[in-house]
Amino acid sequence: MSNHLDFLLKQNRLWSQSVKEKDNEFFRDLAAQQTPKYFWIGCADSRVPANEILGLLPGEVFVHRNVANVVVHTDLNCLSVLQYAVDVLRVQHILVVGHYGCGGVNAAFQNTRLGLIDNWLRHVQDVRDKHRTRLMAIANPDRQLDRLCELNVLEQVLNLSETTIMHDAWARGQDVTVHGLIYGLEDGILHDLNMPVSTDNELLSYYEAAVDRLFTSAAWT
Repeated sequence: MSNHLDFLLKQNRLWSQSVKEKDNEFFRDLAAQQTPKYFWIGCADSRVPANEILGLLPGEVFVHRNVANVVVHTDLNCLSVLQYAVDVLRVQHILVVGHYGCGGVNAAFQNTRLGLIDNWLRHVQDVRDKHRTRLMAIANPDRQLDRLCELNVLEQVLNLSETTIMHDAWARGQDVTVHGLIYGLEDGILHDLNMPVSTDNELLSYYEAAVDRLFTSAAWT
């Protein structure tokens, strides 16, 4: 076990040295302040690291991750991070980011029993059941799963936009927009699901339009 830790500590020192060789003041400046414009809510999957995907440095994106990138109104962990990002850091863009091939979404889709996490994934199953008729109309099972990954992102954008935190921010005129994105593991590309929300007016219509676009795309027939 210590050998594994020694390896990680060595990697950390090499990384630190390489950063300082490029900018000797980087860590001093980083320690002085945290002013990210972006807040990323993503999946805990180890293949989906926010900073690397966005090509941003430490300090440029605030991050919260959980299994299947779910936003639940009773999850005080997620809501506390959201409140800090919006009220204290004053981020301008909140990115809800799912990814194709998500193990949590797949487990929810297939009713796979994994243990305690089944209770968390019930939220994703609710998304599946909400759109069951349209999902079942897709002939290809892989495409069904891809579509559920996308729908799950849109659902979480809706959930996030309905929090008191966002309502209060928009009520006071704060410039902050919620976006839904999906990441492709096979090509490393982020795709915009076209549901930018910067006000709580007509929120449901934004959501319904984004869902309809998913099911009318020629790529999914």
